[in-house]
Amino acid sequence: MEVLTIIYILVFIIFALIAFSVMQIKQAGMKVRDFAEFIQANQILDDLYEITKKYEKMDSKEKIIFLMEAEKVFKAFDKVPSMLWEDEYQKYTKILDIYRDIKIVRWNER
Repeated sequence: MEVLTIIYILVFIIFALIAFSVMQIKQAGMKVRDFAEFIQANQILDDLYEITKKYEKMDSKEKIIFLMEAEKVFKAFDKVPSMLWEDEYQKYTKILDIYRDIKIVRWNER
C-alpha cells in the first residue's frame, strides 16, 4: 500500500513538472513545438560548428547538406527569443558566416 502511494505521488510530481514547463514556455510567448525544434536545432548547431572547422575541405555535396541543415537551425532559432540562445551566439554567427560564404561561391559559379 505504501509503495503504491509513493508511485502515485511520483507520477503526480512528474505531471506537475511537465505542466509547469509547458506553462513557462507558453508564458515566454512560444509554442511547445517551437521549443522542441529549438532543442533539436541546438544539437544540430553543435554538429555544424564542428563541421565549420573543416570548411575548406568540404566537397560540393557536403556544402549543400551544410546549407540545408543550417537553414533548419536558422528557422528554429528565429522562433524563440534571443535571450534563450545568447550563449550560442558565437557558434550561430560562425555558421552564418560559412553559410553566406557557400551561398556566394555557389552564386558566382552560376
